[in-house]
Amino acid sequence: MSRVAIVILNYNGKNYLEQFLPTLKKYSRGHTIFVADNHSTDDSVDFLTKHHHDVEKILLSQNYGFSEGYNQALQKIEADYYILINSDIEVTEGWIAPIIALMDQNPEIAACQPKILSFENKDKFEYAGAAGGFIDTLGYPFCRGRLFETIESDTGQYDDNREIFWATGACLFVRAEAYVKAGGLDKDYFAHMEEIDLCWRLKRMGYSIFYCGNSQVYHIGGGTLHKTNSFKTYLNFRNSLVTLYKNTPFSQLLWKMPLRWILDVLAAFRFLTQWSFDNFWAIGKAHTAFLRNLLKIEAKRKKVLKLGSKTQFKEIYKGLIVVAYFLKKVRIYSHLKH
Repeated sequence: MSRVAIVILNYNGKNYLEQFLPTLKKYSRGHTIFVADNHSTDDSVDFLTKHHHDVEKILLSQNYGFSEGYNQALQKIEADYYILINSDIEVTEGWIAPIIALMDQNPEIAACQPKILSFENKDKFEYAGAAGGFIDTLGYPFCRGRLFETIESDTGQYDDNREIFWATGACLFVRAEAYVKAGGLDKDYFAHMEEIDLCWRLKRMGYSIFYCGNSQVYHIGGGTLHKTNSFKTYLNFRNSLVTLYKNTPFSQLLWKMPLRWILDVLAAFRFLTQWSFDNFWAIGKAHTAFLRNLLKIEAKRKKVLKLGSKTQFKEIYKGLIVVAYFLKKVRIYSHLKH
């Protein structure tokens, strides 16, 4: 049994393994590294066998996607803590110790993330996670250091340890026991926003989610799907709807879901004004998929409600982030009025 298990989920990512695995090994001595291969069709596995004998391999029988891929892999690993880390991340010296110390000292912390900076522009935060994630009252996600397309420079303004609403799946430290109790990642998400759903369930159970500014990593981002890819748009809108529905009391759904539908329609027509027809249709497909699977999602919601009774969280922004950003022109997290 490993105290800390570092797990990379790989799919056709030999180039990233070649680039970043040596640094990961250098700065993670004393911890076991696993590569769970999602049935890659490149020569990732052969590369690991030839050049990284000390890295444990878990070979999956098909491409399960991010969510179920990790679920399948983690079932085969015994550890106190899992670190789920993307293959396109460059870690830094001392990246593990501050977070494990923080979680050891605070058993109520179920998950934590480091500071996520851009690999290409190392003085900038990275889109996926930045300095910790939050959601607004309709479930739209945002981060400290990143509101929509506005990315802040890192000037030390977020060198703190603080509670957040969700920690990024790009580099997610999670207590193994809590992960299992919460039911792991929802396999139906396939990819994108599954970590927000998991963190929401953990918070409902009474756990805390944290950000640790004393640890930092550099993320390329968009290694699998670029943020302008219409399939990514589909996954983000569909999974965001599912997450909001699954984790919200029924009395609030009566007004939140109609309002959310209106704002998503506006987002779709914004894509249309940009001549982005693929993304316009992706939002329509996302809502269609949500409605088609509503009975299944409702069954999941009932299970979520049984995990815990906590529903009020100070880390949920009570306003609408789209209103703050597009109408009030708020561009920096610290300027939001909580």
